[in-house]
Amino acid sequence: MNRRDFAIGLGAAHLITRTAWAAADPIEGKDYARLQQPVRVAVPGKIEVIEFFGYWCPHCFHLEPKLEAWVKTLPANVNFRRIPVAWQQAQAPFQQLFFALEIVAVGSDIHQKVFQAVHVQHMRLDSDAGVAAFAAANGIDKVKLANAMKGFTVAAKIRAANQASAAYQIEGVPTFAINGQFLTSPEQTGGEDQALRVAEALIRKARVTR
Repeated sequence: MNRRDFAIGLGAAHLITRTAWAAADPIEGKDYARLQQPVRVAVPGKIEVIEFFGYWCPHCFHLEPKLEAWVKTLPANVNFRRIPVAWQQAQAPFQQLFFALEIVAVGSDIHQKVFQAVHVQHMRLDSDAGVAAFAAANGIDKVKLANAMKGFTVAAKIRAANQASAAYQIEGVPTFAINGQFLTSPEQTGGEDQALRVAEALIRKARVTR
């Protein structure tokens, strides 16, 4: 879902299926973009893969099971992380929730549970009452979670996330950033599987060019 589509309320654009695409040789300008100004990675010495996403995004929700399985196949020298994106104030609570859940350390499966709560159970996780209900349903201390969401640490993490989104010039989610050099997405490649294969090819390319 890109910024323009969300802002004008048109919903998610349909992904275009490509019949001619070579997984081992993605094409710059078609399957991926190269950043004119590379971005510094978080862990020096490792190849970085970032998923820019939003809990509010249906494409991110549908991608999540494939992405979870794919991340488990990444080699040890690849550092994968997620950065939540918010283009409007209504999306900011989802950034707060993501970082607060990291702080209260509730386990890796909570990520999928948030997606399920938003897109299947239709819980209002952009509200205090909705977050409290979600916490209760998942055995999380709702007071600790609420305090973390409103705390200084989460505010600092959100500022860093917004700075990263700007540095990478993110205009749609989900988008993958590889090693501070390349960007690709299901919308750009024509599908989720294609995007993950392009990301793999860019990881190999990053090994060569870094």
